[in-house]
Amino acid sequence: MQKINAAITAVGGYVPEYRLTNAELETMVDTNDEWIRTRTGIEERRILKGEGLGSSDMAVPAVLEVCKKRGISPQEIDCLICATVTPDMVFPATANIICDKVGAINAFSFDAMAACSGFLYALTTGAAFIESGRYKKIVIVGVDKMSSIIDYSDRTTCIIFGDGAGAVLLEPTTEDTGIKDSLLKSDGAGSKFLHMKAGGSVKPSTVETVLAREHFVYQEGQAVFKFAVKGMADVSYELMERNNLTADDIAWLVPHQANLRIIDATANRMGLPKEKVMINIQKYGNTTAGTLPLCLWEWEKQLKKGDNIILAAFGGGFTWGATWVKWGYNSLLTNPVNTKMPV
Repeated sequence: MQKINAAITAVGGYVPEYRLTNAELETMVDTNDEWIRTRTGIEERRILKGEGLGSSDMAVPAVLEVCKKRGISPQEIDCLICATVTPDMVFPATANIICDKVGAINAFSFDAMAACSGFLYALTTGAAFIESGRYKKIVIVGVDKMSSIIDYSDRTTCIIFGDGAGAVLLEPTTEDTGIKDSLLKSDGAGSKFLHMKAGGSVKPSTVETVLAREHFVYQEGQAVFKFAVKGMADVSYELMERNNLTADDIAWLVPHQANLRIIDATANRMGLPKEKVMINIQKYGNTTAGTLPLCLWEWEKQLKKGDNIILAAFGGGFTWGATWVKWGYNSLLTNPVNTKMPV
């Protein structure tokens, strides 16, 4: 029997309309445009405005776009995995809410929480489901409403993060395309450098924790930067070595959009020129689990069947990893991937 691979067959994305510029941040905290741009590469970020709107409301249009592009009904989705650190509620899973809103009534769904590496973790999990032969259509969502957990009086974090969502559809194929290999890592010893202090079972929400502003992202920037530069660059290079891939073999690097200097370090370690690196941090900032699928969404029309793509991320946990994808379709084709399985 031929090997079943999990191919990406459609991409969707969504970013809110409201643009929070560096100029506006200058009126909120002690910072300036030049300082933000030189240290992060960010010029603006999108913010979801409106009462009662959460991560699921950004994920829904991304998932519906995937279905429309592929010409399928949400009822055909077998499973939906949502990577997020800003769920609509602590429970139920935001994936459950997304499925309800899009009408994916036949799907089982759950959330994956691995911070900025969440999309990679979810993608690798979804690929394993497809490769098992038991499932035919799996949607992977990366979404975060980071503005809901950012302290806009803390200049070390409020300049970095934005809101956004992306989604991909995974389907089985016997062609030599799809998710080829993943190298995922984690180290809980890094949790002290990047976390939210309160709101979990160790320190439940109280009036005191709210007044102490402990329900926002806490980050020790220098420590996180040091680990991220090494972790993301090393794991990407290690993945290339493990699969005998050279810089010439790689069409694109899709790096987590946390900081331009971390992106540059990863590209340099891999020997890739800037022309092969997807960068949209200047427009969206760090959307956590949303960064990687949003890059694929923006660059989809430039991707060609057979392109070797490396996705790389580093996030809270610490979590980090890299995934090798051989792209499965040319975006202008209406029926991009041969998903007919051998009988």
